[in-house]
Formats: sequence, C-alpha cells, structure tokens
Amino acid sequence: MKPDSQSPDFFDLNNILTEDERQVRDAVGRFVDERVLPVIADCFEHERFPKELVPEMAALGLFGPTLHDYGCAGLNNIAYGLIMQELERGDSGLRSFASVQSGLVMYPIDRYGSGEQKQRWLPSMARAEAVGCFGLTEPDGGSDPGTMKTHARRDGGDWIINGAKMWITNGSIADVAVVWAQTDDGVRGFLVERDTPGYTTRDIPHKFSLRASITSELFFDHCRVSDEHRLPTAEGLGAPLSCLTQARYGIAWGAIGAAQACYRDALTFTKERVLFGETLTRKQIVQQRLADMLRRITTAQLLAWQLGRLKDADRMHHTQVSLAKWNNVRMALDVVRDARDLLGAGGISVETSPVRHMLNLESVITYEGTETIHQLIVGREITGENAL
Repeated sequence: MKPDSQSPDFFDLNNILTEDERQVRDAVGRFVDERVLPVIADCFEHERFPKELVPEMAALGLFGPTLHDYGCAGLNNIAYGLIMQELERGDSGLRSFASVQSGLVMYPIDRYGSGEQKQRWLPSMARAEAVGCFGLTEPDGGSDPGTMKTHARRDGGDWIINGAKMWITNGSIADVAVVWAQTDDGVRGFLVERDTPGYTTRDIPHKFSLRASITSELFFDHCRVSDEHRLPTAEGLGAPLSCLTQARYGIAWGAIGAAQACYRDALTFTKERVLFGETLTRKQIVQQRLADMLRRITTAQLLAWQLGRLKDADRMHHTQVSLAKWNNVRMALDVVRDARDLLGAGGISVETSPVRHMLNLESVITYEGTETIHQLIVGREITGENAL
C-alpha cells in the first residue's frame, strides 16, 4: 500500500491503532484544531495560560484518563499517549498542564494515597474542579533530587514542613501540591492544600519558553499539616521517581505532536514558496531535509507505540522510558529547528508554529530529566556501571 505522502504517519500507524484509540486521538485533535490553535499564539506572546480551556479538557476526559474509577475514563496507555501527542501538537504548555494533573498528581494519589485522599481529590481533579502541582525540584536540586533540602519534622500528630521548590508547573493555581520532603525516616510525600498557613507561591516571570504555561516557586515556612495529609505508602526516593516515569512516558508521545505540527508547516510552505522560478520542493536539498524530518518522526512514532504496548502489558522498564524521552524530544527539537529554517524569516514569527515549539522544547528536553541524565540512565543499564 502506497504511503500517504501528505501525512506524517508514513508507516500507517493509524491502521494498527484500535478503533477506541483512533476515536480518542481524533476527538482531542479536533479540540486542538478548533479551540487551541486559534488562541495559542496570542497566549504564548502575552505569557498567558489559557485556563478557559481546562473545563473543556475535563469534559473530554483528559485528566487521569488511565484510571478506572473516580469518574476517569479507564483508557489504555496508547490512548493516553495519543492524548499527549495531540495536546502538544497544540502547545507544550497545554500538554504540561495535563501531564502534571494526570501523571504527577493524580497518579501518586491513586498509587500511594489513602482511601480518604483518593475520594477527596481524584473525582474533583478528573472534573478539573481542583488543580494539582508536583513539588520535587529545588533551587539547588535539579538532576539530583536525593539532595533535597525541604524537610518535614514530626510534631505530635502533625508535620512541620520547611523548604522551597522551584520550576513547578501549575504552582500558583494549584488547589493541592504533592510535596516531597526529607524526614528522619527518608523521603516522604505530603498533600499540601492551598491557603495552608506557611505555604506560599510566586510565579516565575519573563520566560522565553513555555510562555503559555504557569511556572512557580513554592515556599514552606513552618508549614503545618496533619498526618492525614501524608501519602501513607510513599516511602523513599523511588516514590517521586515513579511519578516521573509516568510523566516521561507522556512526554515521549507529546514531543511527536510538536514535530508533526512543524513538519506540516514546513511541507506546506515549501510547496507554495517559489524561489528562482521553482517551488522549494523541487530543490534536492529541501526534499532531503523533509525526508529526514519524516524519518525521524516515523521512528519516534513506532518507538512510542511499542513503549505503550509494553506499558499496557505491565512490562515497561523505566530505562526504556528514558531512552524514549531522550530520543523523541531530541528528534522533535531537531525537526522543529529545521522547520524554522525552511520557513525562512517567517519562521521566527509567532504567526507560524516552529519558533514557539522550538522554544518550548528547550524546556521539555531539560525537565523530567535532562538529555544527559537519560543517556547516563541507559548507559548504566547496558554497562552495569553507575556514571551519574
């Protein structure tokens, strides 16, 4: 069967998706086309998160979609990946919001929370009546979360939390923060609600990346929470790292969407742009570059699909997620940079998508584990030697 030359799905991944998976992708794709793309350039330019879209995302079942209770959709992980792909085709900031809400807040509450905590938060988060954030990264922590300075001390039946977190998506709009802190018994997780005395937030302004996303600092100054706010089975650094694995899985899919958007822009432009009496697509070097972009996207699609199959079979290993996040975000950054170049001077304008996606991906390649960290995670797995 001849490939669809106009589509970035050159290996017909569409045909091996289930009908349910295609329906989910297409529904989110329509939402992105009709509701996100008309506003996202203005949001990016004016550093505004389009919070008016959040209830519509909830109505589509995009928060906690792989959970089977609490009003969640109970989808498989490939469908979840396709949701992330389509949202990031719109903008990394919107995908980040959904990724944090689902993978970094609802997931740890579902996995490590008490029955009361699950009933308190998961239904309202699925409906977007409550928003969450994930407090792990610190000003001096970065790639080494084991050195976190935020500390929680027992005081009778309560905990006193002191410290700070930085680069926190959704921080200032979150109704609850999943906060990780050192205790005398190791790292523990806590649910800190908005307006808890001693807990404050401050947005980080003047970003040149993820401008359509809210990024904040969290501060804890003798912040007192009861033991009922502790995630009872979240013990040790492995707990927050398991949450990062969930988020990284979604990122591996999301980056494909950004690359697809820019590939389409580049293909459309080069077909229409006339230079020296011919359209750009008649030039060998342009065809070579478009073909290379499609090769990279196709490889990433097949890698993400197989990763999803492994995850649905409960056979996925965190090092496989590291390889996928590393490969697919690097792929996307290379593709969008090339697309920006092919669009010429117009490529630097927010009126086209490549420069916006390019700037966003500079953050995506850094957060949830830098490219170097993922390379070393894979290197450790294949050599048995820890070079971190």
